[in-house]
Amino acid sequence: MIKLIASDMDGTLLDEKMGISATNATTIKTCQSMGIEFIVATGRARTESLSIVENAGLKTSFINLNGAMVYDIDGKLVVEKAIPKNDVMMLIQLLKQEKFYFELVAKDGAYSENKIARIQSIADLLVDLNRSLSFKQAVSIAGASNEVMKINYVDDLTDLITQDDVSIMKVIVFDHRGPAVLDDLSQKVHQIGNLITTSSSSFNLEINQKEAQKGIALLDYAQQKHISPNEIMAIGDNLNDESMIRLAGLGVAMGNAVTPIKNIAQYVTTKNTEDGVAHAINHFILEPSQTK
Repeated sequence: MIKLIASDMDGTLLDEKMGISATNATTIKTCQSMGIEFIVATGRARTESLSIVENAGLKTSFINLNGAMVYDIDGKLVVEKAIPKNDVMMLIQLLKQEKFYFELVAKDGAYSENKIARIQSIADLLVDLNRSLSFKQAVSIAGASNEVMKINYVDDLTDLITQDDVSIMKVIVFDHRGPAVLDDLSQKVHQIGNLITTSSSSFNLEINQKEAQKGIALLDYAQQKHISPNEIMAIGDNLNDESMIRLAGLGVAMGNAVTPIKNIAQYVTTKNTEDGVAHAINHFILEPSQTK
């Protein structure tokens, strides 16, 4: 019996307009009314993800920043895994030297040096996740989105690291050239040391402390709730979802998922633009319960 459902956001729970559909929201609420917990597992910061969930009329627990921070349903921080500051400084030096656009994500949200590059990078991500969108449409959506624009702009990200009260939980790199250059960058990042790289799109590279992974965070959270791996469903579409799809008792890939994720999942649901999360929940939980 499934007692905990973990769902990625971008390309999974969110539709092409970066929102949660009414069908997905209603289905999640039905599960919650049955005592099944729903946890959002995302590479996004809490400030970016919480408002989207609340706008859909939902209240959930969160795995944020790929597992660097985990919050229970009441908003209490239960896991925190920051990148050591020396490693962050080395990452900044590498990324500036290689001329990549990147952002730092701290506890209180994301930081950037360039607003235009931010919008362009999010637009690239939207097109990659929703191929029906044109780049022009994606720019319009990104520029108008309160969640996308909810970011702190600073003159120099290096200055941020010198502040004693700032801990960096994730570094995210964007490049429209995709894996052609990001794969090479990933190898250079691994030479720094205790870091892990993954991605939520072919146009980005996400860098965390090695233990900050969705799958590890999900099992730790489940253990606190006395829930076994076999009682967990995990739903995702991209490489930063791999660890939780592998470790959950039931791994579900979206219809729009990348091939490696489809290959390891036990089930492939419909696309994120076709209420794939609701479809999977109905298939495994709601429809079988109605026949009992």
